Amino acid sequence: MKRLIERSRTVGEVLRWVTQNPGKVSASHYPIALHKLGQLLQQQPGPPAGAGEGRGPAGQVLEQPEFHALCQAIVSGCAKFDNFSIVNCLYAAAALGLPGESPLVRVLEDESRSRLGRFNQKDVSMVFSSEANNKALEAIFSSQLFYENRQERFIRSMAEWLPRKAENLTPYTMALIAKYVARHRLREPRLLDTIANFLLKRGEQLDSKVIQKLVFPFSRMNYRPSNHGELFPKLEAILEQKAGSSPLATVNILMSMFQLSHFPQTVLHQVFSPAFITNVMSSPYALIVRRYLSLLDAAVELEFREYSGPRLDPRYRVLMFEHALTADEANRKYSYKGLVAEALRQLVGEECYRQDEVLPPGYCTDFLLWINRSGTVLPLSRVPAASKAPPATSPAAMSLRSSVLALTSDLQDFAPVVLSVNDKWHYCQNSDILVGSRAMRDRHLRLLGYCLVQLPYTELEKVSGIEEA
Repeated sequence: MKRLIERSRTVGEVLRWVTQNPGKVSASHYPIALHKLGQLLQQQPGPPAGAGEGRGPAGQVLEQPEFHALCQAIVSGCAKFDNFSIVNCLYAAAALGLPGESPLVRVLEDESRSRLGRFNQKDVSMVFSSEANNKALEAIFSSQLFYENRQERFIRSMAEWLPRKAENLTPYTMALIAKYVARHRLREPRLLDTIANFLLKRGEQLDSKVIQKLVFPFSRMNYRPSNHGELFPKLEAILEQKAGSSPLATVNILMSMFQLSHFPQTVLHQVFSPAFITNVMSSPYALIVRRYLSLLDAAVELEFREYSGPRLDPRYRVLMFEHALTADEANRKYSYKGLVAEALRQLVGEECYRQDEVLPPGYCTDFLLWINRSGTVLPLSRVPAASKAPPATSPAAMSLRSSVLALTSDLQDFAPVVLSVNDKWHYCQNSDILVGSRAMRDRHLRLLGYCLVQLPYTELEKVSGIEEA
């Protein structure tokens, strides 16, 4: 049956073999049939112009009664399938282009989800070795199931497999892997170094939008790849040539490099040039680029003092963020910030701290307090006005250096203390290393003169009750 399916020349032939010989079809034959259908449909010409939308290859298959019979057979029998057949059917269905809401995909994902604890490395490795082409990998990393599955053995299998196969992958597929790695904050050196090597070899052929996707995992995981001595100069050279073609991608790549404490001087000359700024301000994404450029300009001020090129015109400066981060708001019910807030309220009183205060250049602080030389937490009413952080409405007119001077002039008598509640999502997965954006925020706050007190979730989760807090 396997040979008959694989030798089929048409969609109808595959469907007839499978649906007309139910007694000869085993669980392992179903993913083979789905994969074969996908291959045959890719070879067919697309629908003629004006034929209407929604009639792609998958749409054509879905209309056939025999395909419904094939899907129903998988749905009815999948509870008895072995793990490899279940996973392989899911990959094949995704590669075929079936919609996520289709009954077949829903049943396969539910069955796979119920078996996550029983999937072993062999199940995943077999799929990698037998199905590991670009389409199969796109299916893996486009499936919601695998965004939810963070099990270490899956990552370990991928880390062992990817370095050997990377040369045969498309940039799009590698970008999907990079997205998966970044989304789950996976600080796995073998995966990150493989992405870096891919970028080093293919960088010149990629456009800026793809490069930004491949670079992002490094800054997200606060990880300098092992080849950074070669990679970073190459990225600089590429950006020099392509900076103007995609301004948003350019500043995203620069932000990633800044978070890793790498400052490409020549590219900075370009992005702070009047020509680049004029181009950006007339684009639909002007505000977000202004936010990034404002933060980059602040980073230059604080960390790259030897830079002597053009800077961002003060009239274009804005706060990077105006309020608490969206991710922090979404995860508020899982955060320890509420516990810390109540403990502070009882310990020092509401008049002695501010919560979610945004400080230039746009960093949201969890809790801001002022302490005098003897260690007493001061009510905000007793802190000199010149020492208080500038209000969120006036960063554009105030340089960071003057902010630093305003703070340090009073440090003999007063010291600002920022309490930083570092929840689980602020760290790389299964690690005590802060993600790159959080680490850069902490560096900058210290350089601005603030004293940081870190409150990691690993310590806060040990606290029992408000008295211990």
